Amino acid sequence: MMNSSTRNPAQMAAVESRLGLKLAARLSEGTDQLPHDVTERLRFARGVALARMPQVAQSPVNLYGSSGGGVASIMLGSRGAGGSGWWRPAASLLQVLALAGGLFLIGHLHSQAQISAAAEIDTALLSDDLPPEAYSDPGFVEFLKTSSD
Repeated sequence: MMNSSTRNPAQMAAVESRLGLKLAARLSEGTDQLPHDVTERLRFARGVALARMPQVAQSPVNLYGSSGGGVASIMLGSRGAGGSGWWRPAASLLQVLALAGGLFLIGHLHSQAQISAAAEIDTALLSDDLPPEAYSDPGFVEFLKTSSD
């Protein structure tokens, strides 16, 4: 059996037509038992659907590729190159603004983390028993090297 990716558009249309005929036959089986008001609503809906059918048949459907609009055109309702002209630049601008905002937020959080780390070191140095000048003494550095061995 061939899957849907190996069928050409003519075969797909034939399969869709057969499926539509089977569905219509199945739906029509129980119409004799339906009340009159339901059958009238169904008749009206069928007429509306048939009136729309030539419009649907004339509109091109691209089953196998993208129209080049990407996710932004799907979300914003653009129809490829023929869509309204201001959606695509607005979507691009929105994406650039979101990227710039994210980068600004990352930079801000990074600098806050650096400030917090420096404040911890300063607090530890100032609350220690040794004066801060002792840390810069070469003898103290040598003492730390020999005591860790």
